[in-house]
Amino acid sequence: MLALRNVGKTYPNGVHALSRFSSEIKPGEIIAIIGGSGCGKSTLLRAIAGLDRATSGTVTLDGATITAPHAKIGIIFQEPRLLPWLSVADNIGFGLSDLPADARREKVARALARVGLADKANAWPRELSGGQAQRVAIARALVPQPEVLLLDEPFSALDAFTRRDLQDHLLDLWADTRPTLILVTHDVDEAVVLADRVLVMRPRPGRLFEEIAINLARPRDRNSSPTDNFKRRVLTALDRSLDRNVPDNETSSTAGEAMWW
Repeated sequence: MLALRNVGKTYPNGVHALSRFSSEIKPGEIIAIIGGSGCGKSTLLRAIAGLDRATSGTVTLDGATITAPHAKIGIIFQEPRLLPWLSVADNIGFGLSDLPADARREKVARALARVGLADKANAWPRELSGGQAQRVAIARALVPQPEVLLLDEPFSALDAFTRRDLQDHLLDLWADTRPTLILVTHDVDEAVVLADRVLVMRPRPGRLFEEIAINLARPRDRNSSPTDNFKRRVLTALDRSLDRNVPDNETSSTAGEAMWW
């Protein structure tokens, strides 16, 4: 289990980015973190990844405190960040250097087939479209089979059609080994379609404002009435999180569930 307990972050310049953020995330859960600009979403993700140490509180995975990058935690950024001097296949196999060459090639070939890029194994990153490059980034992150995969707005730079295709593809890949996914997004539709829970943050300093359970079966109909109800619930929480006159809420909410039963 991934446990965040009173995580806070204050930068050396005095910016108070996060305040007492707490949540327990079960293995295999998909969590979406959403909130206005400057509410600390990416700061929180970096603390979970061990890329940026929290000023206060703790991040633990299976009881071990995370203070540096961890082999069980992978991360995908908004940009694919592929290594331009390596082929597509070598980018995917970059984190598998401890495996024998035959085993590494087998894993890479299987990953390429799963993301529909078997014919691009020897291509260079510059020869890929944006959607193809992000598929490679997803395959690279998943091929070591991390226990937790963090995604920092991975589809926001893509067109709507490609973004929707990759959301579906991510769910297909997640179903293979069911890692815990934590997705930072600005996209309400994306949060509701993908997540088991949506954590709405409030800014200055970033803190948890409301938690909304999305109890819809998968695959989810993006245009159904229940899905629309949850989108409205998340939008309402976002609006309230930005209103200084609204006090901090209790973090757990089942209000969205009642809309469709």
